[in-house]
Amino acid sequence: MSKNPVYPVIWHEDRVLLIDQTRLPAEYVIVEISRYEDMAEAIKTMIVRGAPAIGVAAAYGVYLGAREIQTEERETFLSQLEDVAQVLRQTRPTAVNLFWAIARMIKTAYETIGSVEELKASLLKTAQAIQLEDLQTCQAIGDRGLEVLPAHPQQLCLLTYCNAGALATAGYGTALGVVRSAWREGRLARVYASETRPRQQGAKLTSWECVHEGIPVTVITDSMAAHCMNRGMIDAVVVGADRIAANGDTANKIGTYSLAIVAKAHNIPFYVAAPLSTIDFELSNGMEIPIEERHPSEIYQIGETLVCPPGVEFYNPAFDVTPAELITGIITEKGVVTPSELQKFHLKQPA
Repeated sequence: MSKNPVYPVIWHEDRVLLIDQTRLPAEYVIVEISRYEDMAEAIKTMIVRGAPAIGVAAAYGVYLGAREIQTEERETFLSQLEDVAQVLRQTRPTAVNLFWAIARMIKTAYETIGSVEELKASLLKTAQAIQLEDLQTCQAIGDRGLEVLPAHPQQLCLLTYCNAGALATAGYGTALGVVRSAWREGRLARVYASETRPRQQGAKLTSWECVHEGIPVTVITDSMAAHCMNRGMIDAVVVGADRIAANGDTANKIGTYSLAIVAKAHNIPFYVAAPLSTIDFELSNGMEIPIEERHPSEIYQIGETLVCPPGVEFYNPAFDVTPAELITGIITEKGVVTPSELQKFHLKQPA
C-alpha cells in the first residue's frame, strides 16, 4: 500500500468529499457534495473523473438523491429514484462504470425488503461496498499486471497515458496501479507520462500522483512517444479504459489509439488495465461505443488564454477506440487475458 494514498471520493459525516481534479496541480481543493444534482454537475464538469471513480461517485449520488426523497410509499420512492438515476446517467456517456454502478444501486433498492428508510440505509451500504470493492480491485489489477510485464530489464520504464491512477478510481489506480505495484517491488525505473491533450490529465494529474508518492516520473508531450520508443526509452505501455467491448476494442482518452499504433510499430507491449466492470458485453465491438464530444473551449483556450484565432471550427471527441488487435493484453482483477479471451469472464460478470 502507498505511504501517501490518494482517495478522490470519500464518504464523511453524511456527505461526499471530492478532490477537485480541475484545480490540480496548482491547488488541492476538497469539494463537499450533499445533493445528487451537485454530484451530477461534479461528474459532468470533471471535478471527479476516471471511469471507476465516476462509478463510485455516481453510486453515492444515487444515495444522496434517495435521501432527498420525501415519501414513505415504496412505489413512489422507487419511481423518484429512477428519475435521480436518469439525471446521473446523462452526465458522461462513454464511461460504462457509471451505468454499471447506477444499475447496481437501483437493483439494491428494488431487492431490499422493508421501509423506505431501510431502503435508503441499504443504498448507502451498497455505495460504500462499491467503493471498497473498487479499491481492492485496483490493488489486484496492479499485482496481476506486475506478473506480465517484461522480465527484462529488471527495472522497467513504463509509458502511460491520461490518468488511470488513484484519482481515477477509488484509490491505487488501474494503469497506475500496475506502476505502483512495479515500484513497490523494485521493478520500476521510471514512468513516462504523456501530457494527454487537450485537458492534460497526464501532465496535471498522473505527474501529481507520482510526485506525491515519490515515484520517478517524466512528462513528455503526446507527440514525443514515437521518438522515445525509437530511442529504446520505453519497455511497455500501460493505459486505462473507459469502456471495453466484448471483442476487446477499447475506448480510452483520445490519443490512446495513436499510442497503440506507435507501440505496435516498435514491437513494444501495449496493455490495457481495467476492472471487469469496464467490459460491456452488450457491445460486440468498439464501433458501438458512444463517444462523448466535449466543449471546444478545451481546445481553443488554456486557462484563460485563447490559443486559436476567431472563426476557426473545432472537433473535440473525448475518446477514441483502440482496436483489439493492437492490444497485447487486458489486465483485470481476475487475471490478464488477450482480447480474444475476454469472453471467459462473461459468465462471471458481477450483477
